[in-house]
Amino acid sequence: MALTVEQCNLLLDVLEPGNIKSQSLEALTKDVIRKFDKSDHFRVGSCLVMLLQADLLPDRDQRVAALTILQQLYRGETLINNPFASIFLHVLYPPEQHNTIGVPKLEYPGQLPKLSDAEKHFVTLLVSDTPKDAQFLRKTALQVISQEVPTASTVDLSAIRAAFTEKQSELPQTSKSGIPVILSLPDKASDRDQPVTSLREIIQKLATGENAPINRVYKPEFVTLAPPLLNCQDEPVWLNPTNPKEHLVCYDATMCIPDVAGYEARQLMNKAYKSALSIPQQQQLLGELEKDPKLVYHVGLTPSKLPELVENNPLIAIEVLLKLMQSKQITEYFSVLVNMEMSLHSMEVVNRLTTTVDLPTEFVHLYISNCISTCETIKDRYMQNRLVRLVCVFLQSLIRNKIINVQELFIEVQAFCIEFSRIREAAALFRLLKQLESGELGLVSSPTLGSKTKLDA
Repeated sequence: MALTVEQCNLLLDVLEPGNIKSQSLEALTKDVIRKFDKSDHFRVGSCLVMLLQADLLPDRDQRVAALTILQQLYRGETLINNPFASIFLHVLYPPEQHNTIGVPKLEYPGQLPKLSDAEKHFVTLLVSDTPKDAQFLRKTALQVISQEVPTASTVDLSAIRAAFTEKQSELPQTSKSGIPVILSLPDKASDRDQPVTSLREIIQKLATGENAPINRVYKPEFVTLAPPLLNCQDEPVWLNPTNPKEHLVCYDATMCIPDVAGYEARQLMNKAYKSALSIPQQQQLLGELEKDPKLVYHVGLTPSKLPELVENNPLIAIEVLLKLMQSKQITEYFSVLVNMEMSLHSMEVVNRLTTTVDLPTEFVHLYISNCISTCETIKDRYMQNRLVRLVCVFLQSLIRNKIINVQELFIEVQAFCIEFSRIREAAALFRLLKQLESGELGLVSSPTLGSKTKLDA
């Protein structure tokens, strides 16, 4: 995960104090993205984190530039998906802020630098949902540090913190207890006799080479006690049985026998998603599903594949859904079915299911509303007339079989009939509604119409 010497020099050239003071943060990040491939972004970010933790960026404007580059390497991603999200939350909410009252705020190994209020305000804008082409990225790091900080922050990161905390809680305790292997050592009493090493040379030694300590942490060893040996005196009895009648060999006769039926059923289902099966293939698949009721859970059907199955093989879709009625996912299958594109096959499946089992009322009503909406929005006049006829026949079937309560959809269906009154099936459906209203059929009660329409004639 280490950088090459050339890559390290390119990054350090960008972070030069003179370069940072003369260029905007946006120009700096574009310079880094242009010089490094996307596959190297994580190594660049790891090097920047090391520089921050080891206190190798002494200037405040260098720290601001490093944090900006760290975020912009993964621009377009949410903060939670940024592999360095913990760095930003760490500098915004240092762990010492959460210490108990009265306990001194101690520093710890690998501590990130403390930011000023202006720097924290900038980092908050950087990691929030503020558009990435905002004006603050077009400023220099020095301008960001020198700007006035608003008294009350308008950016709320509580949701991001909660999501990150939940994500971190899933990690094992040992992975959250590591410390960096590179620690800063402030030179409080410099020895003039010691040779002076440039900062660039130090960074090159730490960030390059095969054994570079960059991105490494020291973790406590996870020690567990060895389990005690099992004291079992009768364990080898089966080696020399004294009474063969008491020790019978149990052999699974079905072991190593291929599941031919299940394999063929899965193969046929894969074909059923793409094209219509022949009649013998349909009979074979339905026969296998009938022999083994649990086979339907192992043929590879998912809610997302249901629309393809309905359009190519509606009869197979009907039988499969009937066998999945006791499944925990049946609600997801119904939801996909009623929201899929309206067609003759989807109507056939819904109509068959409504006459066979009790579908939830809300699903049936939602499918009817989707059918009506599709007829109203389609542009092709021929296809519109065809779909309207199908919907009208479908609704008449549901009404005559007492599957739906027209009273709950009366206004919507009546408006649909009036809009397409030129079509014979729509007029027939409207007459059926009027018969229900007058009580001639006696199927269900319907609300009274306030005024006559042109279909009354």
